[in-house]
Amino acid sequence: MESIKQKASTLAPPGVPDFRNLGVMLRLLLVVNLLGLVTVLFRVDTPAMLVPELVLMAGRLELPLLLAVLMLYLASPRLAGLGPRAALAALFGIVVLVVIFSFPLVEGAEPGADASLGRRLAWAAGAAAVCLLYFDYRNRLYSPALTEARLLALTARIRPHFFFNSLNGVLGVIRSDPRRAERALEELADLFRALMQDNRDLVALGDEVALCERYVDLERLRLGERLAVRWEFTDDLDGGVRPMDAQQAALMRAKVPPLLLQPLLENAVYHGVEPSSAPGEIVVRVARQGGMLLLEVDNPVCDAARHQVGNRMALDNIRERLMLFFDLEAALDIDCSEQRYRVRIRMPFRSQAA
Repeated sequence: MESIKQKASTLAPPGVPDFRNLGVMLRLLLVVNLLGLVTVLFRVDTPAMLVPELVLMAGRLELPLLLAVLMLYLASPRLAGLGPRAALAALFGIVVLVVIFSFPLVEGAEPGADASLGRRLAWAAGAAAVCLLYFDYRNRLYSPALTEARLLALTARIRPHFFFNSLNGVLGVIRSDPRRAERALEELADLFRALMQDNRDLVALGDEVALCERYVDLERLRLGERLAVRWEFTDDLDGGVRPMDAQQAALMRAKVPPLLLQPLLENAVYHGVEPSSAPGEIVVRVARQGGMLLLEVDNPVCDAARHQVGNRMALDNIRERLMLFFDLEAALDIDCSEQRYRVRIRMPFRSQAA
């Protein structure tokens, strides 16, 4: 699901899901196996025949199902480029071809094989239709209007204390450094403008980094040298840590959910640096490993109980948005050890055109 805005808002025919999405593949396997179980339950008359019939159904079902999932995975980019009706026709064509190809391997040459093949084709077409209806229902369940409302509620979460603290910081320097105060007001306007934008689309990681830098600059008005933020960028080519430079341009074009890092950075400041009188360093790590993008925000821990309670809303927020954009392909993990609190995010690496 590259962009939530791309979901159809009209009552169109069921579309073809992204068969390269891990969540789609797992749900497809689950739904078809449940249909096989229901078929056996309807067909069995005596409890003693239940287990043999289940074993027989599994033997007939799993090979064609796995072959179909593999073919749909390989054909997914082509299906995405077709119109809805052409994609549906191609999908059913793949299902029919898989059933015909695997039928001799499963059934062998037995009397009545032609009739049995017809039943297998009918069952497979019915199962495919049920799966498409399920995915269409799930897609409509997260309809654009509902998803937009949820995302607006999820992203409009910047703490009021930050706004007032920023204004107080501006007032504190407006006489001594009016140019700095003017720049801070511009940064504050940019930050809130980003919060009020249409946040249904993935954005460039470089934009998120720039937004975070504006946020940190504002926080330094009141925290001064107590706040230190270090950015680390790594890639899967040399594995070395190095500062952001021209070689990181491709990484900065990675597409991520909007307002992904800023809430984590805000939590790190609010719970890891602000309560302490000593300087604190926040480390933000960005890495690419194969087809995955890894993000980590690492901050000191001053009050573990307060930190975890205060973080719950932000982390639940980000988990839900990752689910909306990437389904099961993204994950958020937390590690609290050695007086450091680390939030790690893993998601598919998708890049904008240069």
